[in-house]
Amino acid sequence: MEQGFWRKCGTCKKEIPWGGIYQQCSVSSCRKFAYCSVDCWSVHDSVMGHMSAGAEEERAPHKDQGAAPRRRLVVSSRASSSSPGTDLKAGYDRDILIVASKLKKYVKDRHDLNTSASVMDKLSDLVRDLVDDAVIRARQEGRKTVMDRDF
Repeated sequence: MEQGFWRKCGTCKKEIPWGGIYQQCSVSSCRKFAYCSVDCWSVHDSVMGHMSAGAEEERAPHKDQGAAPRRRLVVSSRASSSSPGTDLKAGYDRDILIVASKLKKYVKDRHDLNTSASVMDKLSDLVRDLVDDAVIRARQEGRKTVMDRDF
């Protein structure tokens, strides 16, 4: 029997409609529940005691999409065991990695200046370079986890 809603809230059990907005915990090991509001997510967070979690706004699939599983991308073992000298940027989308609104607010509040949109592209490139260098250092030490000390 098909239900008239996508899922129920993990806290209050209110129905989250197909295509509706819901909140999800930003902690990767804690993403199996959906919450109808930030308040319901806050109850979850207070119980779980996450150190630095946030509520991420998501959209439920539409009814015609169903609850199809998400597409999983699998990296071949050959690609993941690349040598430290390999070009890490090859074939990677050039997404913006910076939260523009937060950066613009910081610059405005701290320095009373406006921020051009092109700054996000340049800053994202700089972040990519820093991360790529940190990944190389982690691999050189035989780790599969990038740590603060790699920066």
